[in-house]
Amino acid sequence: MTTRILPAVGDADAARSITTLLSQLPDAEPVAPVADSTQLIDTLARLAAESVDELPEIVVVHERIGPVPALEVIREVALRFPAVGVILITSDAGPALFSAAMDSGARGLVALPLSYEELVSRVQAVAQWSVGVRRHLGHGGDVFTGAGGRVVTVSGAKGGVGATLTAIQLALAAQASGRGTALVDMDLQSGDIASFLDVQFRRSVVDLAAITDISPRVLADAIFRHDSGLALLLAPGEGERGEEVTDRAARQIVSALRSRYEIVVLDCGAQMSGAGAAAVEMADTALLVTTPDVVAVRAAKRTVRMWDRLQIRKAEETTVVVNRHTRATEIQPPLIQKITGTPVAGTSVPAGFKELQGAVDAGRIHELDSKSTVKQALWGLAGELGIVKAPEPDRKGGRLRGDRGSVSFRRRREAGG
Repeated sequence: MTTRILPAVGDADAARSITTLLSQLPDAEPVAPVADSTQLIDTLARLAAESVDELPEIVVVHERIGPVPALEVIREVALRFPAVGVILITSDAGPALFSAAMDSGARGLVALPLSYEELVSRVQAVAQWSVGVRRHLGHGGDVFTGAGGRVVTVSGAKGGVGATLTAIQLALAAQASGRGTALVDMDLQSGDIASFLDVQFRRSVVDLAAITDISPRVLADAIFRHDSGLALLLAPGEGERGEEVTDRAARQIVSALRSRYEIVVLDCGAQMSGAGAAAVEMADTALLVTTPDVVAVRAAKRTVRMWDRLQIRKAEETTVVVNRHTRATEIQPPLIQKITGTPVAGTSVPAGFKELQGAVDAGRIHELDSKSTVKQALWGLAGELGIVKAPEPDRKGGRLRGDRGSVSFRRRREAGG
């Protein structure tokens, strides 16, 4: 049997060296290497979406893979793609790292410089394990493909631009369309999701920060099930406790949520913490909300540049959402796109202070009138982003079932059309 091996190596010279050695192993078929952690996860997700049989039996992770640290990459691969065996290549083969790698989900560790004999031994053992796992999954009723749920982060260019409202309505739209959805308040010091939804719950995201292996039961204990059906993971009531959620903890929490829900929406606020940066980096879709005024647009530009400098997110991988848009404003979406250097969502959200005030003050934003132009625009944005399921035809009337406020479920005219 041929063993497919996917090398994940950041350095081009090291990648060539490792691929050459892997090609010399008996029955080994190295595939084209990936250069970073993001490309690795994307490649595995694409293959898993086709079939679990399309996944390589082994992934070889070099210790200097980036931007996500090697052990965190291994943990995510093990969680999302359990039929793939991971081997860590490292210059430190001591017992401490070996134990940490095994805890993260690695199936083997090979020391640098590479030894042919050691590599053969590890690859053969891990390949046998992978084949056994796939055989077991193949006879089960539910084969986990490992593609995982879709993660959407919503950040604000500055405070008060509407990031929290946007995150909530996107999550509500996804949930209403029939997708299991989790809404996470990652604005750890001043998160307002609980206030918007009139929720009082003693557990928060902080309760998961110190847990190295977040089981489904542990996750369920930290989540509040809202009347709307949303699974809520709230910010701590004491803002200073937000520092307990490190970037590593955030990665584990997001990975755990991704494995349990089809859609995971995170409100990251306007202040970029390490946890928020990790969430934005991991996101399938990263939104940056701004209002069409000079101060907010300049703040959006600074945020985009900061994310690029810190290698959190490239400008072209960030989508700007324009909130409180009017035709009369001098700053229109095409200008914002030019200033920020990012794509701008085709759906702009109109200003609607009066229609929002009652629902916000009552903490019942989930009961916002379906005729609300703000709700219609945000649910239309959810459709544009593809995070809602297509509606099913109503057999009696030939109409589409779903919330009347969801313009994602019906045709919308183009702005200005």
